[in-house]
Amino acid sequence: MSAEGHDHGHDHEHEHHHKDTFITKYIFSIDHKMIAKQYLLTGIIMGVIGVGMSMLFRMQLAWPEESFKIFNILLGDKWAPNGVMANDIYLSLVTIHGTIMVFFVLTAGLSGTFSNLLIPLQIGARDMASGFMNMISYWLFFLSSVLMVCSLFVESGPANAGWTIYPPLSALPQAISGSGAGMTLWLVSMAIFIASSLMGSLNYVVTVINLRTKGMSMTRLPLTIWAFFVTAIIGIVSFPVLLSAALLLIFDRSFGTSFFLSDIYIAGEVLHYQGGSPVLFEHLFWFLGHPEVYIVILPALGITSEIIATNSRKPIFGYRAMIMSIIAIAFLSTIVWGHHMFISGMNPFLGSVFTFTTLLIAIPSAVKAFNYITTLWKGNLQMNPAMLFSIGLVSTFITGGLTGIILGDSTLDINVHDTYFVVAHFHLVMGISALYGMFAGIYHWYPKMFGRMLNKNLGYVHFWVTAICAYGVFFPMHFIGLAGLPRRYYTNTNFPLFDDLQNVNVLITTFALIGGAFQLVFLYNFFSSIFYGKKAVQNPWKSNTLEWTTPVEHIHGNWPGEIPHVHRWPYDYSNPAHEEDFVPQTVPMKEGEVVLHH
Repeated sequence: MSAEGHDHGHDHEHEHHHKDTFITKYIFSIDHKMIAKQYLLTGIIMGVIGVGMSMLFRMQLAWPEESFKIFNILLGDKWAPNGVMANDIYLSLVTIHGTIMVFFVLTAGLSGTFSNLLIPLQIGARDMASGFMNMISYWLFFLSSVLMVCSLFVESGPANAGWTIYPPLSALPQAISGSGAGMTLWLVSMAIFIASSLMGSLNYVVTVINLRTKGMSMTRLPLTIWAFFVTAIIGIVSFPVLLSAALLLIFDRSFGTSFFLSDIYIAGEVLHYQGGSPVLFEHLFWFLGHPEVYIVILPALGITSEIIATNSRKPIFGYRAMIMSIIAIAFLSTIVWGHHMFISGMNPFLGSVFTFTTLLIAIPSAVKAFNYITTLWKGNLQMNPAMLFSIGLVSTFITGGLTGIILGDSTLDINVHDTYFVVAHFHLVMGISALYGMFAGIYHWYPKMFGRMLNKNLGYVHFWVTAICAYGVFFPMHFIGLAGLPRRYYTNTNFPLFDDLQNVNVLITTFALIGGAFQLVFLYNFFSSIFYGKKAVQNPWKSNTLEWTTPVEHIHGNWPGEIPHVHRWPYDYSNPAHEEDFVPQTVPMKEGEVVLHH
């Protein structure tokens, strides 16, 4: 398009949109790019809270019964008298840390940000199918975040039944201190969060199916879009089950029903509940809880596919195999939930069925890992921070996945269930991998979001310290887990058996504190670059996908003038038929040019 046409398009936009006030542009926006930023900023704030909590309880584990002034400042006299952490608040910190990181940072912060930003831009749409519904889904997420943070200030204490909130602890308000109003707020917050996720997911699915530009067939979609699309479908299938579990739990707590309660005594008093089953709650919770792992990791894997292909200057290896593996992971993830329940008295035959389906999921996961490695092999690698985080994700996905094979086998799992071995496994394969995907996405698409570049050198510092500290925290945990150290104990000093492991806990905490502190480098880089970063060019990474054809200056509707048409798949890097090493999707096929892909 000529410069004149470009300017004309801009004027045209301003004619239509000069009525935008601060509130309609930045707060109640229906523009998917602004909503993506809102998700990202909310996710970062929740992430700071979640990581801060982990710092506090790691200090308690490394130096139990020590007095820390910071405990007293942050937790108050009730929960940290004389700077010594109370055991109830330890459980609350673990509970809220898990909840915030899994749902508010890695589900909403990662999926909400990048699905919103990239789906319309990469499929060639003006916006989401329903901008209004998109806005509502963000504000419901914001409301649920506020409620979750408010639950920290309830007098009886925040929820402390673990992030899985198993009954009866979560179902009886009188069970423990955190079973009171804090638990009720937790449940209400999650119910609102699920409504937000469902609205978002429905929007993403409809947008991908209905609003693709001319020429954008399903087999020309970038793998990022495939990952977001399939993730949204998993969310639509599994989130309502958690909603039903939360609502039944609210009934048990507040209306005297007994869906999850049976024959319970508290302090010698026989309660009136009968006929319910806490194991039913486990089934309902993990029917979402296991797909949730993939709701968290699939978008990160999609982001990684895009970044690795772009920065290897090579077509992604096995495009169709990657799509099939995403679909296979989505299907298998919904039929493996029982592996969280091997010690709940499950019939051994049923345990063997869940073992079989769990081990099957290793196949599509391995396909993805091998495809990343073969894409990197002999590529012309551009080692920018986004690429480093993507390669870091492949590393943690493989190391975390290997321990999953042990935990997926019922006979082996029984020995290490609920020890630090499990904590190490899921933090590596889901927590750290998804965080790496989120960081990679931020470094890669920051120019698209804010029109500025992040500082590359600060990015390198951020990556290397984070990578070393992540392994420094979670690698030793495998060993203390194999030694039998249970998770969620606020101190292990009562068990002489574990005295020798205390040094390992100190080592883990040291790495955690250093890694946590260095996230400030990222935060500084992120917020200062919005104002002072180097101005971005239109296509800084020389990438093929459609989002880099939009102007750097954000306009509502994405493209001035008409939407570009698509003529090829998104991974035509180093194509011998072209002089440049990248060929955008909008470039028509030459006469006699062979379609390279798949």
